[in-house]
This record gives sequence, C-alpha cells and structure tokens, in this order.
Amino acid sequence: MELAYVCEWEKRPKSTHCPSIPLVCSWSCRNLVAFTTDLKNEDDDKDVSHMIHIIDTEHPWDVFSINSGHSEVISCLEWDQSGSRLLSADGDGHIRCWSMSDHLVNSWENVLSSAVDGDPIVALSWLHNGVKLALHVEMSGSTNFGEKFSRVKFSPSLTLFGGKPMEGWLAVTVSGLVTVSLLKPGGALLTASESLCRLRGRVALADIAFTSGGNIVVAATDGSSSSPVQFYKVSVNVVSEKCRIDTELLPSLFLRCTTDPMRRDKYPAVTHLKFLTRENSEQVLLCASNQSGSIMESWTLRKEGLPVNNIFQHRSPVVGEKQPTILKWRILTTTGDLERVSAVALPKLPMSISNTDLKVASDTKFCPGLGLALAFHDGSIQILHRLSLHTMGVFYGGASSAQRPGDEAAIKRQRTPGPGLHLKALQFSWTSLALAGVDNHGKLHMLRVSPSMGQVLDMNTTLRHLLFLLEYCMVTGYDWWDVLLHVQPSMVHNLVEKLHEEYMRQNQALQQVLATRIVAVKASLCKLSTATAARACDYHAKLLLIAISSTLKSLLRPHVLNTPDKSPGDRLTEICAKNTDPDIDKVMINLKTEEFVLDGPPLQSLQQLIQWVGDFVLYLLANLPNQVSQGAIVRPGFGFMRDGASLAMLREMLVMIRIWGLLKPGCLPTFTAMSDNQDSMQLLFRLLTKLWLCSRDDAPPQEPDESLIDECCLLPSQLLVPGMDWLPVNDGVITKLQGKLPLRLQFGKASSLQGAAGAVPLDVFTRSPGAQRMDNLRCIHMGVSPTEESKACTRCGCVTMLRSPNKTNAMKQWEQRWIKNCLCGGLWRRIPPAFS
Repeated sequence: MELAYVCEWEKRPKSTHCPSIPLVCSWSCRNLVAFTTDLKNEDDDKDVSHMIHIIDTEHPWDVFSINSGHSEVISCLEWDQSGSRLLSADGDGHIRCWSMSDHLVNSWENVLSSAVDGDPIVALSWLHNGVKLALHVEMSGSTNFGEKFSRVKFSPSLTLFGGKPMEGWLAVTVSGLVTVSLLKPGGALLTASESLCRLRGRVALADIAFTSGGNIVVAATDGSSSSPVQFYKVSVNVVSEKCRIDTELLPSLFLRCTTDPMRRDKYPAVTHLKFLTRENSEQVLLCASNQSGSIMESWTLRKEGLPVNNIFQHRSPVVGEKQPTILKWRILTTTGDLERVSAVALPKLPMSISNTDLKVASDTKFCPGLGLALAFHDGSIQILHRLSLHTMGVFYGGASSAQRPGDEAAIKRQRTPGPGLHLKALQFSWTSLALAGVDNHGKLHMLRVSPSMGQVLDMNTTLRHLLFLLEYCMVTGYDWWDVLLHVQPSMVHNLVEKLHEEYMRQNQALQQVLATRIVAVKASLCKLSTATAARACDYHAKLLLIAISSTLKSLLRPHVLNTPDKSPGDRLTEICAKNTDPDIDKVMINLKTEEFVLDGPPLQSLQQLIQWVGDFVLYLLANLPNQVSQGAIVRPGFGFMRDGASLAMLREMLVMIRIWGLLKPGCLPTFTAMSDNQDSMQLLFRLLTKLWLCSRDDAPPQEPDESLIDECCLLPSQLLVPGMDWLPVNDGVITKLQGKLPLRLQFGKASSLQGAAGAVPLDVFTRSPGAQRMDNLRCIHMGVSPTEESKACTRCGCVTMLRSPNKTNAMKQWEQRWIKNCLCGGLWRRIPPAFS
C-alpha cells in the first residue's frame, strides 16, 4: 500500500474548512468521491455551513463544493448504483438527493428531498435494483466473459408493473423508525415510516443489507456493548398508491468481548456495525472500543438443527426424518486488542465468500475484494482478511514519524492532547485497488492497494489480475481509473495485446456491445507510456471514425419500405467489400442511388464531420511513406495501416460523400489542389483502395507496393496536406503518478501539477501557446483564445463547447449523442474559458 496523492485545502489565516464530526465519505462506480466538511463563517464562529464536496479522482483539485442546506451535521452520504445521484442525510432527519445539472461532474443540484422532522438519521441506502454480478476468480483463465462474470438471480427491493425495479431510498433514525421514500415514474415521492419493532429504543448505529428474495435486513444497536445487536427484516410494498412497510424480528446476538470474563468491561461502546457487503445479510462485522483501543468481531448467521428428545423421535416419523432447524448467529473470528479504530472500509467487489473461493483466491494470489481496511487513531491503516481477520497489509501514515517523543513544542502546539493526524472516513474504490480517506484536517488521501497485497508476483500474474479487473469494468460499465493506478509503462503493450485477444474470443453480439468501450480502454492504457502514446492517438481517431460512420449511415433511407434483407448501410458495406475497383465512379454504379437522396440542409450542416473524414484520409495516405520507412518511431496513424476494417469504413464513407456531392456540391470536403482539373476525391479513393487491398481481413497481409508508396510521396505536391489535431490534451493526474513519491495537490488550484512530471511530454501532446483550440466533437476550430464556455472529458480530455452553435436537426442529433458522456464514455466537467 502506498500513497498516490494528498489534496489539501488552501491555508488561510483563519482556517475555515474544518472537518465535520462525524465525517462521511462515499465513492461512486464512476470514480467520483463525495465527502463533507464544515465551513465556518469568518465573522461568527458559531455559524457553520455544512458542505458536501464532490471530486473526480482524475482531477482532484477541481472540487465542486455544495452548501448542502442541511441545518444539522451530515451523517450519511450514499451514491446510487449508476454513480450519478447522491443522497445526503443529516442530524435533523432531512434527506436530500443531488444530481448533476447539465451532466457535468462539477455542477450539482438538489432534485428531491424527504424528511422525518427532528429525528437524526443513522443509516441510509438506495433500494436495490436487482442487478448483481458475481466474479469468478477461478475462471480468470477462461476465454468467455460469461463464465468470468455471471449475473446472479437477485430480486429488486420493490418492482413496478412488469418487473421494473422501483427507485427510492430507505433510512433508519435514532429513535428506531425506518422510513422509505419511493420515486414514482412521474417524479413524485411516496414516503412512509414505521417503527422497527413494538418497543422503540434508541438506535446509535445501524446498517442496511438486502436479501436475494427482495427483502431488506436492518442491523441496529444502541451503542452499548453490553446490550444485544438486533436484526430486523423489513419488506416494502405499494398497496393502492400508498407505501406499506412490514417489519419482523430476526435472531439477535451479544458481542463475544462482553461475555468473555477477561474483557467484560474493557470495551464499553460499539463504534462500528457493518454488514460485510450490501448483498450479504448473513455476515456482520462489529467493532467495540474504549478510549485507547478496539476489538473487531466477525459473525455469521447459520442454520442449525435442534436436538429432539428421544421420546418424540419414535412417535412422529416425520420428525425423525427431518430435524427441525433454527437460525443462529455464530462467531467466526475475533481480533486481539487493537489500537483504537477510527474508520472502516469494506470492499465492493462482488466476490462470493464461500471457503472454496477463498482457497482459489489464495491459490491465484488475487486479493482485491478479500480485505477490509481499518484506519486507526495513530494514523496507520491495516487491511484485514474479511473472514479470518488476519492482517494482509499495513500502511503507516505520516503522523507517527512527525511527532518525536522529545519534541515538547509539538505537544504544546496541539491544544488538546488528542490524537494526531488520522483518517476519519475511509472508502474502497469499486475494484478495491484504491482507498480514499479523509483525515481530521479535511485533507483527502488517495492510496493504491496492490492487487497482490504485497506478495511478490511474477509479471504475468500481475497482468492477469489487472486484465481481469479491466474486463470487469468493461462488462459493468464502471470507470477503470483505479486499475490504471497500478499499470506501469512497461506493462502497457502486453495489456493492450491481451485485452484485444480476449475481446476477439467473445461472441459477435458481445463484441458489438463492447466495441467502443474496448477502444476507449486501450486509448487510456496507451497514454500511460511514452512508447505507446502515438497509438492512443489512433484509438481516439478510431472512436471518432466509428461515430461519424454510424451517423452518416443512419441518414440513408431504404428506397422501398418493405426491403426484406438489409439496411442501406449494410448493403453499402457489402458492395464496397465485394467491389475492389480503385475507380470511385465504377463502385458508385452498383449502388441504388435513390437511397442517397437527402435534403440539402442536413448534409450541409454535417460538412465539418465530412471534412474531417476527407482530411483524415489525405493525412493517412500522405504519411504512408514515413510509416513504412521509419520502422522504429511509431507515429500517429500507424495503427490504421494494418487495420482493414477501419480502411473499409473510410472507403464506404468516401463513396457516400461522393454521391451526396453530386446532389449537393456544398457538402463535399474542400481540398487545396495545385492544379485546377485535379479530381481529389477520385485520387484519394484510388490510393485508399490500394492500401485497403494490402490489409484486407480475408487475405494475408502484404506490404504496400512500391508504386503505391511513390504515388503517396507525390501527394503533398498535388494537395495541401492539413495538420491533424490528434489528441485532446490530457491534464489529469494519472500520468503523473508513476513515480513512487506521492503528489501534493491543493483544492481549487490546477497549476500545482506543473513540474511534477520528470518525463518530457511528447510532441503529440504539447500545444504551442498560439495554436488553435479544437472542438474535438464538432471537428471545428474555436480560435486561439475561445470565449465560449467549454466542457472537457474527465477521462480523455476531449474538449467541446457547452452550448450548441447549431440549429439544424442533423447536427443537433450528433450533439445529443454526446450530451451525457464523451466518445470514450468519460463524464464531462465544465472548464473556464481561460484554461480550455
């Protein structure tokens, strides 16, 4: 375990951001982290605003702080399954739901709220949506994704008509109430509350878990270790437009440390109560503490047979065959006396925890998802095995070394003799490869957790673990930033190759679903190493190419409506693949041109995308001689020389554009030719076809022949070759984290990163100050210092204007496709005009 970066608040004469107590933190599957602090008013120290801060882990300094409007301290933060909405609950019984405004990660608004007035909330959760995957580590060598990640049968907490899961949330209050708010499809909220049991008592700590049958289990304790930990089954129904909650008591347990005569009064308070996972209500983790120490216990719910007296065994034959069973809590393990625990984090990877799986995990040395993390008051963090509770990894924070025993001044400076720097909140990422903690000064710490937990692994095993988790992110749609934390530049090439091999083994339908996602994963991997950076350019260009191709093909309408066989786009592909003629007009003759008749305005408005395709083909061909001669240096565009599918796609688009150009010359790409009678499209198509014939999928690959290379050498003297703006500038933190030293960052200051990277950036990535800024999605130039507000992708750095300058439907459809996510699937964040 090692520190990747620390992000702290700006130091002011009056430090205004102080950590809230309790401090809460939550990490979403899109790698957004939310945490709380209290903001003191400068004039009046009593006046405190309760803030929620949201960051994306790639740009931690770009924090969005919400003045939550909660009147009391915030006690819970909870992300939903999709990672796009956040719940916050406070000590006054108010719950608010936040979601992104304009789909920007640095702009949030409160959309819904519910309240149980004056009743502090101790536990909060979204209702389960019935989606549960299981990871099978033992199958990590298998070729089929369906065997590695299987869908588990799991019922949603509540369903609408037709089995669609109903959205909503559930909370437990201090006075023993359970309250449910349901989101009706129209957007209205249905709320209801019910007491957990007839005798309502104080609930100091609670946790919520779900069963596969669609019920909810609540664990609750009054905070004293001598009283029992109670469990309740809660089921929610909607009956005639009203919400109904039924609760029933389950078996309860007493902590082992209070029944043990040696330790009876040693740990008076229960400080943490957690189910091992949201979907596992049969295993629970408890922590009891005193002022200086803690002890952890892990319990499991088992079915046990009831012994029956012999007298009855003969009388009733039924009983003899089938022994009656009863549910009982049994203690699994307990730790020895530990330092006092300040925070607990549980893994979110859906590993099953039967003994066979644990054996497999120890055989394969695959540790993510096996360990839970504990933060202690002395600033250290330990990772314990989630079943046996033995220590798997230790991290000593900076606090233990900072204060030496002889340093009297340091002791005087701390007004209270209280604990030093320690983490008050701790959260695992969704692949359990990273830990985020917020300390008692409000700083955010990001830690890498090695997938082997410090065991020394050979390169292949490490690669296989990372590959397995990358595939998991691809299948689930989660963000894979935390996997990239562990990728060293030397691993990139192998990872990309292996990922491609695995992908090619899947069935056709799954390949189609994951087609763009795998290109995005490869692009983000290639950026991590200077050797493969040029390939990242190719992958970005490919994403744009796939998108433009599908958009242009979607404009084709079949001539007669009842064409049984194929869509015009598929027919175009087929004809272009069969007809290897290098003359564009001869290929056109075979097409039914009625299908290409379109109105002028949509074509005219897509001209900038068409222009990009034209420029791209010209750039590729003009650079072909360089790519062939210089074997050593891989330049942008190299990936396309052998990529038959992409070249075929470009060829089809040139044919489409040519036909549209006959109908509406205004939509043709413009080339600056040296002679007046030069037919540029025809020339490019001829050369492109020759190149495509060298790398077709069904034929063995050949080297481009001499005559083709000679003609390509002549291209720059016939047409003006445009410069391509290949790659969006990447300003995130991930490429700077490859050294062992942690980065020191400051919230609100992006400039603190310069100079951190020792490596010289490539000429592909650098931009001269006077260069034109590109709108990477609309393929237009925005000028040297754009005045428009822009947004950038959190993952690839792709920049585009926030507000659309276009009025036509065709272009609006194009923009609408990218309103939530970038081409690569990353989220958008707003960037100020000055930095963009």
